[in-house]
Amino acid sequence: MDETSQKIIDAAMALVRDQGYAAMTTKEIARTAGVNECTLFRKFKSKKDIVLQGVSQAGWRAGIAPEVFQNVTWSLQTDLEMFMRAYMERMTPDFVNLSIGLRAPQIYTDTAPLIREVPRTFLSALTGYLNAMAEKGAIPQADFDTLALMFFASTFGYTFLRASFQDTLSTVDADTYIANQVALFVLKLNG
Repeated sequence: MDETSQKIIDAAMALVRDQGYAAMTTKEIARTAGVNECTLFRKFKSKKDIVLQGVSQAGWRAGIAPEVFQNVTWSLQTDLEMFMRAYMERMTPDFVNLSIGLRAPQIYTDTAPLIREVPRTFLSALTGYLNAMAEKGAIPQADFDTLALMFFASTFGYTFLRASFQDTLSTVDADTYIANQVALFVLKLNG
């Protein structure tokens, strides 16, 4: 990808994040990228094409990849805290807002599979980890798909609410939330 194309993609993705897909125009993308609109159309077919190329880049999916969750110590509490913290550190309010913007009806059919890669990566890594822990005898066998989904839902929920309402809804900080949520999860798992 050449530098001009990347500048156009970055401008478009920032505009989707800040004002939504429907409100953004190619004229505005070009202005934000520092190029003229003709250059934009030489590089891309449409604003949809720009956004789809952007969302396919790992950097515009918060950098959440399987490697993020591989630094395990095989200590359940420590590792579950790492899973939560790694997600929360990468899924910033900007990425939450971008994810919302990428759900515009005009593009959602195309963006949905790419948006789903973030939770799919988290769930796959966590389920694999829990299975490995059970194989080691460190935790009892359980429905790890359901448990991973519960754990992700609590992680996603906290992240989304903090991005949407900052501390006006709750003043529970991320470290306190992570410690308490993981402690509850470990208690449930070891039942």
